[in-house]
Amino acid sequence: MTDKRKLRAAARAARDMFVARPHPPIRVDARFVALLSPGLTVASYQPIGSEADPAPLEQAAVAAGCALALPHVVDRATPLRFLRWTPGKPLTTGPFGLRQPGSEETAIVPDIVLTPLVAFDRFLNRIGQGAGHYDRAFNALPVARRIGVAWSVQMLDAIPADPWDMPLEAIATEKEWITV
Repeated sequence: MTDKRKLRAAARAARDMFVARPHPPIRVDARFVALLSPGLTVASYQPIGSEADPAPLEQAAVAAGCALALPHVVDRATPLRFLRWTPGKPLTTGPFGLRQPGSEETAIVPDIVLTPLVAFDRFLNRIGQGAGHYDRAFNALPVARRIGVAWSVQMLDAIPADPWDMPLEAIATEKEWITV
């Protein structure tokens, strides 16, 4: 199966079935903690539906003295921005049902970007929602570390990579920390 729409549908179905049962949270691996230091900014996200919840990674980042940011989306075509966020601070509902900071919050450049995934493989290729927001953000932030967050059931044997697809540097699941 190489059609990304079909791969998305299969991965979403597996993800939905997985979260319908009790499951452990995303693991905070020592290799993730080693990336953190006071003053860094970690961009995270608020999960939608059955997306993996990055909260354990956010908590580790805050404990290490990092600032947090969340993506802010205006529409399908406008580039993704990351806005400063403090856990517990109210969020607004943006396009696609995203929970995001209000547009008046400060835009910041993240050092680490935690990225929601629809599917991934062990080669650190990813499939997102299909709008290209994260690929464009990664292109604009070439120095930021790109870390995917997903449930282990979302892993596929191989994902066809298009020229514009930006590979990840690691993937955190409830079972393991994956690097090449």
